Amino acid sequence: MTNLQIDDRDRVRTLTLNRPDALNAFNEALYDELTEALRSAAADDSVAVVLLTGAGRAFSAGTDLAEMADRVSNPDFVPGKHGFTGLIDALEEFDKPLILAINGLGLGIGLTIIGFADLAFMSTEARLKCPFASLGVAPEAASSYLLPHLVGRQNAAWILMSSEWITAAEALETGLVWRLCEPAELMDEARDHATRLAALPISSLRAIKRTMIEPLREGIAAARLRENQCFADLMGGPANIEALTAFTEGRAPDFTALPPGW
Repeated sequence: MTNLQIDDRDRVRTLTLNRPDALNAFNEALYDELTEALRSAAADDSVAVVLLTGAGRAFSAGTDLAEMADRVSNPDFVPGKHGFTGLIDALEEFDKPLILAINGLGLGIGLTIIGFADLAFMSTEARLKCPFASLGVAPEAASSYLLPHLVGRQNAAWILMSSEWITAAEALETGLVWRLCEPAELMDEARDHATRLAALPISSLRAIKRTMIEPLREGIAAARLRENQCFADLMGGPANIEALTAFTEGRAPDFTALPPGW
């Protein structure tokens, strides 16, 4: 079974994350496949719009924590060709409309990817979370810069710091997503809007996206550098080790006994 399903229709390329048993969590293979799919769609003159969704009950549970634990503890871990950083590069560079159909749970990159989307549709039954603090790590994907632009500083601070679930109603109210849909209507609604955009000139769609994104590029690049440094400093640290150990042991992490400052 492929990790990513690809379907072309009416100049819309639908990409479906397809690890339903793992809640579409990103392992290195899925990072690589989605990176290459976005680059291929950008270069394909027959594709005007990309629509991204997930198979099963989740949009994406974020980075595969079992693989993250292996990466921290295994000196022989072999990363993918592109990995997380390559995917964010591809999202930042993608110059055609990107539409999300958030069909279920979205954690980590399953939320922060919204910062790179042009339109986000969300099921009324879906929920979103940035679990960074509960994993003992830092923000990712320029979310520390892009989320305040989307939802305002205080809403972004709560989303990034709290590690608590954001309901569909809260996501719509804050501006994190554009439209809510009943689960059975989500894909039809997202596809309808994707098809309407795809009927327009690709050159104009690209020009509009470029003029909207260009003023943000410097801020995105700077945020990614800051976040990557913070993430590197924290990954494998006491808080992160406790979080990953608790995950593998099936218990809640206990951060109260960490060394001072952690």
